[in-house]
Amino acid sequence: MTGTTMILHRRIAEIPAREWDGCAGDDNPFVSHAFLSALEDSGSTGPRTGWMPQHLALRDDTGRLLAVAPLYAKGHSYGEYVFDQQWAQAFMQAGGQYYPKLQVAVPFSPVPGPRLLVHRDAPDADVLRQLAGRALRQACGELDLSSVHVTFCTQHEYDLLGQTGWLQRLGVQYHWDNCDYTSFDDFLDTLASRKRKAIRRERRDANACGLTFHTYRGHEITDALWHDFYQFYLSTVDRKWGSAYLQPGFFPLLSQRLGDRVVLMIAKRDGVPVAGALNLMGRDTLYGRNWGRLEGDWPFLHFELCYYRAIDFAIAHGLKRVEAGAQGEHKLQRGYRPCLTHSVHWISHPGLREAVAEFLHHERAAIMAELPALDAMTPYRAGS
Repeated sequence: MTGTTMILHRRIAEIPAREWDGCAGDDNPFVSHAFLSALEDSGSTGPRTGWMPQHLALRDDTGRLLAVAPLYAKGHSYGEYVFDQQWAQAFMQAGGQYYPKLQVAVPFSPVPGPRLLVHRDAPDADVLRQLAGRALRQACGELDLSSVHVTFCTQHEYDLLGQTGWLQRLGVQYHWDNCDYTSFDDFLDTLASRKRKAIRRERRDANACGLTFHTYRGHEITDALWHDFYQFYLSTVDRKWGSAYLQPGFFPLLSQRLGDRVVLMIAKRDGVPVAGALNLMGRDTLYGRNWGRLEGDWPFLHFELCYYRAIDFAIAHGLKRVEAGAQGEHKLQRGYRPCLTHSVHWISHPGLREAVAEFLHHERAAIMAELPALDAMTPYRAGS
């Protein structure tokens, strides 16, 4: 690239936080230096989990940082939430080597947001085209890897990389939009009567089983609360037969480095924490991150702690939306609408690229055809 130099960094600490955040901005906390460094410094990313940092930095001839991308070399497809294991299996059965690969992503976080981060003082369009069109593919070639995957990116990045030959993939999540509501009841008034009554019943039952609910932010979150929350996190991992990627030290680092952008909602029984939901707050969005609970019979606890309390918080703080994480059609009945998510994929092998392109063509059509049916399942009155 004329006039620019690409550098790969094995630790985000090699890039000063001020420079990185000059590219990441302050809208989405998941691409901040604070969040990504907390993952690395706690050992949540690295050799133990197989997320090996190769963060890409693009600098001009004077050494000025133009753009960065959170980039990882991976020998598996875990912790991504955009599933390509079938592609890997088919390629390996044909004698190819799919792993290792490159992943532009926020580890373990199915949160849509920017992935190609251009410095606020750089000429956005030109630098973004260089990063999207050449730098990532150059990194893939220099590391002799099979592919590059940019997951949960913005639609702008999706469109831009699609124009330069990347394969495009769609997914669906469920997000709640704040239509200038003044209260939870104001939101409920937009729902059909039967659905409104169902949500009120769920909230009533959740709040009538002897639990109290508390919201803590930033430095209000004590080490004892983080210890309790880590047990909740492990209990969810155990129930879902997953892997405990996140280490205990990750959570305290978040509140130290992100301050009041960390929002921890805790349910207590007789003053003892029994469940928790971790959220991060962006400029206009509350992002659901992790949740967990101890064993117990508490009706609708998950809905109250993760969905309804999040809506309460968003209304109280004037946030535009709540993004409650991946999957979960049950969110539709609670006022969360279907929204498209985007990813793009560069595959170097022509045969595999052609096969994946054909698969994605049919998958995109199926997802677009399903969207109206999903939206029809929401509880809103006609016209709301």
